[in-house]
Amino acid sequence: MRPIGRKSITFRLTLLFASASTTVLLLLGLLIGALVERHFEELDMELLGGKLELLRHTLEKVRSDQELEALPRQLQDSMVGHPGLAVVVLKPGGQTLYSTEGAKLPEELLAGVRERPLRPMLWTDPENHRYRGISAEAPTRIEGAAPVVVAVSTDLSHHEHFMRSFRTALWTVMGLAALLTGFLGWLAARQGLAPLRDISRSAAGITANRLDQRLPVAAFPVELAEVAETLNEMLARLEESFRRLSDFSSDIAHELRTPVSNLLTQTQVTLSKTRTLAEYQDVLASNAEEFERLSRIIADMLFLAKSDNNLIIPHREMVDLGVEVSSLVEFYEALVEEKGVSLTYSGRGAVIGDRLMLRRAINNLIANAVCHTPEKGRITVRIDDSAKSTVVLSVQNTGKTIAPEHLPRLFDRFYRVHASRQRFGEGAGLGLAITRSIAHAHGGEALVHSKDGFTTFEIWLPV
Repeated sequence: MRPIGRKSITFRLTLLFASASTTVLLLLGLLIGALVERHFEELDMELLGGKLELLRHTLEKVRSDQELEALPRQLQDSMVGHPGLAVVVLKPGGQTLYSTEGAKLPEELLAGVRERPLRPMLWTDPENHRYRGISAEAPTRIEGAAPVVVAVSTDLSHHEHFMRSFRTALWTVMGLAALLTGFLGWLAARQGLAPLRDISRSAAGITANRLDQRLPVAAFPVELAEVAETLNEMLARLEESFRRLSDFSSDIAHELRTPVSNLLTQTQVTLSKTRTLAEYQDVLASNAEEFERLSRIIADMLFLAKSDNNLIIPHREMVDLGVEVSSLVEFYEALVEEKGVSLTYSGRGAVIGDRLMLRRAINNLIANAVCHTPEKGRITVRIDDSAKSTVVLSVQNTGKTIAPEHLPRLFDRFYRVHASRQRFGEGAGLGLAITRSIAHAHGGEALVHSKDGFTTFEIWLPV
């Protein structure tokens, strides 16, 4: 169910498309209206200019006052068939020589001829009728006479009526066009977003038990193919995480079951009959060993949990790796002699980090090597500080070559190449995972290589 107030992408695209198309149609309507107005103005000016030139041409033929006085009859005949057209002719003294019936031209049009020759003027009469007019001086051939003022105007009522009808029709069409484009935009957006709905339906069918399913990338458009690929990559990571979580749950249950079962069995057997004090002490000592093992597993799991959530903050100090390796080699000396294994080290180097954490990581690698090196084998610890930015600490041991498919998972928790291999040191299969976490906490990395009977674990640490 979609939350109230949230708009769908289809709605937003439709609104955007409708807004854009309506804006374009509105601008187009305004442009068309302005062009039609301009066209009518040009028609009016063509009519007024033609009539004005006709009057000026007629006045140029006047040679005497008598001919001037007889001019109104001639002008009256020339005005037949021009409804809405008004003409006023003023003598040089300002007296009206001729005026069409009902002509009421403003004084500004008649008085400002010299200041604005042939410039159109708009005005509205008391009856709310609008007019457009022009005026100009028209010279005669009467010797010594001043020019006559001629003014011509036309009624704009017919044009305005047409423009009102035109605007009504235009905006009606524009409104219907906006609605139609909005509807078409909705159809286009819905059709265009159909692949997203397909992705949603496909993703809805993927559950924790069906993480192996993938979206068909080839079935989606280019723009959504990258999204589908990203989702597939996410599903692959989730599948791997679920698999590891399932393995981890199974492994930790197995690891905890053994000491708990031992504790329960020993306790039940001890309580089955009365024991001597020495027997009770032996049972308690055995139980203490199992509790220590449980304690180590729990402490290691807490350490890894902090590492996963970036809660490990190493104490920074100068750590001489050579000193730490020398101390650990001395600690394992008796054990490797007992197994007939040689343990040597070489090189020196120093880094800034937590001494106890780094010592623990090195100890885990050496303990792992001692555990898996056969009799008369050898273990070599090297410190290489030849690179300017990193120090590499490697622990190499002889023994069986580890298959390539196992190498990427050796640092996983509880992972064993052979499920029945001997436990040693950390004992629960957490030592290498802890080593990698410590390397990451120091900004480094833990790697492993195995080839031709040599297995090498490396810790890369920044200087």
